[in-house]
Amino acid sequence: MAEPRRRRAKRPVSPMLAGPYGHPFHPILVTVPIGAWTAGVVFDIASHIVGDPTFLARGAAWLIAVGVIGALIAASVGILDLFAIPAATRAYRVGLIHMSVNLLVVLAYVANFLWRQAGGGPSGSVGAGPLALNVVALAALGVSGYLGGMLAYRYGVRVADEATQDEGYAPDRPTSAGRTG
Repeated sequence: MAEPRRRRAKRPVSPMLAGPYGHPFHPILVTVPIGAWTAGVVFDIASHIVGDPTFLARGAAWLIAVGVIGALIAASVGILDLFAIPAATRAYRVGLIHMSVNLLVVLAYVANFLWRQAGGGPSGSVGAGPLALNVVALAALGVSGYLGGMLAYRYGVRVADEATQDEGYAPDRPTSAGRTG
């Protein structure tokens, strides 16, 4: 019974939308919000160091917006991966927690963006409140990333089946010089 469940969790609901077998799109797409939001924290901190911080504060706000858009795109593909996991399994439960934490992170970043736009947008250094919210949301994103890693690396969700994985550990054929390559 366990083998069919495992195979089902590794096959995409829609290969065209979620990525081909063994090459899911979700892990590729999450690099956009992770990168944008990490850079946003760097910009926030840097806005307290430079002489004219407004450009960094504005840049951080737009990095937050780019991250939210990227997260929504990644989530639309990630939900397809979640549908592939059989319900009432540990992997499914971890997937639901991963999705829930990500939803809270996105909501925190939307609130952060709106907060920054209040009163005509950023001017001067980023305030302590938006900076703190940025750091807390990024920390929560790290927790979610850990859970996403658990789905892929521990439970093998959307990873090639064991027989395909074994191919990577088979010895290469010797080259013409008698060495393996």
